[in-house]
Amino acid sequence: MQTVQFTDEIVAVARESLLFSSAPKEVSDLLLRRAVLTSHPHGTTIFAQDDPADAIFVVIEGWVKLYRIAQSGTEAVVGVFTKRHSFGEAAALRGGRYPVYAETVTDTMLLRIDARDLLDLLRSQPEVSIAMLTATFAHLHGLIAQIEQLKARTAPQRVAEFLLDLTKCKVGPCSVMLPYDKVLIAGRLGMKPESLSRAFSRLREHGVRIKRNSADIRDVEALRAYADDSGSRTIWPQG
Repeated sequence: MQTVQFTDEIVAVARESLLFSSAPKEVSDLLLRRAVLTSHPHGTTIFAQDDPADAIFVVIEGWVKLYRIAQSGTEAVVGVFTKRHSFGEAAALRGGRYPVYAETVTDTMLLRIDARDLLDLLRSQPEVSIAMLTATFAHLHGLIAQIEQLKARTAPQRVAEFLLDLTKCKVGPCSVMLPYDKVLIAGRLGMKPESLSRAFSRLREHGVRIKRNSADIRDVEALRAYADDSGSRTIWPQG
């Protein structure tokens, strides 16, 4: 871990996160002054399951996965977060322990906010709670969407939605970089790696070509129509 100096660009990214954008400017200014910016290489454990929840984090650059280890020893991916996303709020605010592991899956830059500083601000300025509720609601909404995706969409549709979330194009052809390895993509989408490979193969029929670390989409609108097509959800096994 290395401490990094703040720049105007880093401050701008932090302010765009839900955690900071939902707080009054004077409060976000104070939090930023107390925050620490750190850089971590790929594969760094930020915190472990059951560690004391003593901080909240905002991703400035890179990707972080949250996961649990089941009694069987298997890894269950709970979420994958990137630039402008925060994590750890709920556990830190209740003074408990982190219910998951957090690990960087790329070289990553994080903003660390000490939980004690945030709790002090909550006591002195109750309006800070709005920012906390907003960020916590966003996590809840994300989990609900994830459950809906697992229940209501086939494996190829889940992969199509994942690729569409990465696109910056609304129409026409588009190429996207896969942000992390395919094993993690499979875990994030609730499937096994071999199921992901079959889903990639199935998506060729819908104009998707997977290269080593990228995907070429022939027609973004057509792929979106396929991902949203309820009629196709009964013809492909889940997982």
